Amino acid sequence: MGRKEDNIERAVEVMRVRDKIRNLAIAAHIDHGKTTLSDNLIAGAGMMSEDLAGKSRVLDFDDQESARGITINAASASMVHDVEGTDYLINLIDTPGHVDFGGDVTRAMRAVDGCIILACAVEGTMPQTETVVRQALKEKVRPVLFINKVDRLINELQIDGPEMMKRFEKIITKVNKLIYTFAPAELRKEWQVDVKKGTVAFGSAYYNWGMSIPYMAKSGINFTQIFEYCHNDQQKELAKKAPVHRVLLDMAVDKLPSPLVAQEYRIPNIWQGDLESDFAKSMIKCDPDGPLSLMIVKIWMDPHAGEVAVGRVYSGSIKHGESVWALGGAKAERVQQVSMMVGGDRIAVAEVSAGNIAALTGIKSAAAGVTITRNKDDTGFEPIRHYSEPVVTVAVEPKSMKDLPKFVDALRSLAKSDASLQVSTNAETGEALLAGMGELHLEITTYRIEEEQGIKVKVSEPIVVYRESIEGDNKGRPFEGKSPNRHNRFYIEVEPMPDDIIKELRDGTFGDGPVRTKDAKSTGNKFGEFGMDKDLMRKIYAINGTNVLINDTKGIQNLHETRELIIEGFNDVCKKGPVAEEPLMGVMVRLVDAKLHEDAIHRGPAQTIPAVRNSMKGALIRARSVIFEPMQNIRIDAPNDVIGGVTGELNKRRGIIEDMPVDGGTASVIGKMPVAESFGFSNSVRAASQGRAVWNTENAGYVHLPRELFNKVVAEIRDRKGLKSELPGEAQYMD
Repeated sequence: MGRKEDNIERAVEVMRVRDKIRNLAIAAHIDHGKTTLSDNLIAGAGMMSEDLAGKSRVLDFDDQESARGITINAASASMVHDVEGTDYLINLIDTPGHVDFGGDVTRAMRAVDGCIILACAVEGTMPQTETVVRQALKEKVRPVLFINKVDRLINELQIDGPEMMKRFEKIITKVNKLIYTFAPAELRKEWQVDVKKGTVAFGSAYYNWGMSIPYMAKSGINFTQIFEYCHNDQQKELAKKAPVHRVLLDMAVDKLPSPLVAQEYRIPNIWQGDLESDFAKSMIKCDPDGPLSLMIVKIWMDPHAGEVAVGRVYSGSIKHGESVWALGGAKAERVQQVSMMVGGDRIAVAEVSAGNIAALTGIKSAAAGVTITRNKDDTGFEPIRHYSEPVVTVAVEPKSMKDLPKFVDALRSLAKSDASLQVSTNAETGEALLAGMGELHLEITTYRIEEEQGIKVKVSEPIVVYRESIEGDNKGRPFEGKSPNRHNRFYIEVEPMPDDIIKELRDGTFGDGPVRTKDAKSTGNKFGEFGMDKDLMRKIYAINGTNVLINDTKGIQNLHETRELIIEGFNDVCKKGPVAEEPLMGVMVRLVDAKLHEDAIHRGPAQTIPAVRNSMKGALIRARSVIFEPMQNIRIDAPNDVIGGVTGELNKRRGIIEDMPVDGGTASVIGKMPVAESFGFSNSVRAASQGRAVWNTENAGYVHLPRELFNKVVAEIRDRKGLKSELPGEAQYMD
């Protein structure tokens, strides 16, 4: 039997021993070496050739990943690692570092209990490092640190031992500061990483060696010897004495929690049902014999098997052939196959039990973020909150109308597999609007439609997604919206939400969607904790993104019967604001009065929804509409002699330079740039720096569009959407 087959057999045996399982992700900034490190860990477990480790990028099995040399999908692999004769099952997820694929990182964090944060010894922590640490800690995923590319410090930068220690210290301090800032209060001290405690390792993923204080004690190798091995070009010999997989997987087994430990504190954080129920207790105990609870974190397309749903089993076991519910689906579905994942391979098994990561086929209703159970009335997991919102849109349509049905199916499966992608279609023309995290995200998506689905498409130039909001309010001057039959009237006032509340809404602190009457009091109290008027917020009807709808009326007869229709009208305007039909952001909408026809037939959807829409849009215009534009944090590193051209390029694009640190012959430009100005930036910076600049970006939320650009931008958006050129005024919504 080959080593790989032997490993698979051992993995199946260990799968039910929950304290011997470790679910972990590798997360870092782009190009810091995550996939190369994953290769080494898989090779060490006998799942691939050790000679190819670090070069073959086995988890980058997508051909676009190989061509571009970056990770696009979060891929997973299960492997066995023995520590002093005891087998442990390691379920590893390699995540993307590019900002456009941050959604995959967020979803991967839901499936794991521990995380190896990887930082480059030369570049240190970068913007995306901060983002992935924040994502891990939000999900209560425990971090350890691996400082990679140490060989470059020694051989390229020729630095000595004390200087290397200073660099390590700086990286460790920065990571600990991030942990202290973003970890839950009760864990921020305990989870600090520390060389002496064995929660920090360093090495070279490319050359397959690693080191930590516990491994130094075990192997007898010291810093001086590591220097000598690197200087004398003997890193292969060092890799035999201190293989990186051994050092890091030992650290994972020793320092990261098993599902038995982690689910005790993670379940109350990610599941909001009754914690005293048998269902909750089974998840908290990670009981393999309890009711089934599985959360899907990834859907990918297998050319032979179709959609494969990958998810974490929190309770019970998922078995081949059984019937299960994807919560929210129309009917129970049969599991055709249950597998473990090893990169692009799926290894079929009879069942996968609590504490593990499983791959399923046959569940058509599954999508990223969906909970799978045996009972359709079970409570699902908290929705996964993405830190970045889609900021760039392209219009895509098939070149040939005969491909339209196939095109619509392809979009449906893309939307299921990538929760960061927003897809809206025009059923008559076949045109689809794809909203994504950036140019690269949309490029990869259209590539998949063309190459993987075989549909030739026309793609528009990228379009920026703006947000509409208000700068004033219309308190005391409610706007009246009439229904088409003139028998129903709604009076609405609007005001901007405070910035700190907008942030909490975006983070999901208060939930999303209609607020049930029985939950309104507790939701209002939660708003009260953040300084809002508790009594007012207890009248809450609904939350849509960062917008809130309040019923601030008194004693209106039959209003409760139109509640759902009022919420629908509110949701319509949240999707399409009054001035440019862009999504609404950061507005409190208060219904302050209403006059309703006593006969229900005269206040149906066709009457109520337009009346609410009109009164809300009129109120927004009365409160002075503004546009917010998406921004990116940007960092550019370039030699001193070309940095002038780089700053010139940034200034041309309405960029803001916040800092320009200089380190030897290299200068860094740190600042912000509007997404609208970022198209074609790559080529311009290459030209301005003679190809010598390195840069990276990160989404940085929305800022107020300068007032002098308001009319120009709104006119461009309205023209593109085929709307009338003149801006709507209050009068338009009075009739």
